[in-house]
Amino acid sequence: MIEGVLFDLDDTLHDDTLTYRRAAERVAAGVAAERGIDASRLFEAYVAEAEAFWKSLSPAVFDVRLVGLRARMWAAALRAVAIDDPQLAERCGADYNDYRRAYLTLWPGALDLLASLRRRGCKLAMITNGMAETHREKIALLRLEHAFDEIFIADEVGLVKPDVRLFRLAAERLGVVPERCAMVGDRYERDIRGAHEAGMFTVWMNVRHEAVPPGERAPDAMVTRIGDVEAALPLARKAG
Repeated sequence: MIEGVLFDLDDTLHDDTLTYRRAAERVAAGVAAERGIDASRLFEAYVAEAEAFWKSLSPAVFDVRLVGLRARMWAAALRAVAIDDPQLAERCGADYNDYRRAYLTLWPGALDLLASLRRRGCKLAMITNGMAETHREKIALLRLEHAFDEIFIADEVGLVKPDVRLFRLAAERLGVVPERCAMVGDRYERDIRGAHEAGMFTVWMNVRHEAVPPGERAPDAMVTRIGDVEAALPLARKAG
């Protein structure tokens, strides 16, 4: 039976894709009104920069402040629409961070799920590839800081999913052997693969309706809503 459950944060406990896209759309619209460029082109250029950065995330960038990295992403996006303006890129990065805060919201039922797992005796941990500079605030705004026994943020522990050491560290801190832990996450490459290698039960929250990558092991369970996670876990029967 499962005694410990690990959760990813972005797009697992809340709709991060909607949050960052709405924030980027607002920034692009503001620049378009000011500079007379195509807002959609700027938006798509920023999304491409951001997704490439997070896909290739490694410990090599942990010493760089994220606010500076976001300004660089906006600078690259602005150059894609023929604007070379470092000050504007800095402003875009700051505005983007402010707008993101306004759109943060948990998936309906996320807090209820965590509370129910606790009542059933599960120990809980969050493991995220985010950076403490922004994610500590995000976790607080989402009212998640007291919902977990342990929280692991990539730059604080010096490890990035799918590094199997991160999953094993989380299990060790929870005091649960990996074979009695489950991992719930939305990214196959980051969440499911690493947890499989650690010997954990895996629940893929497949919000994008993706296929299992060719040649890869299927997750132990697949859901598309946070409310379906508890039923997918091999837990002890509820009391009564």
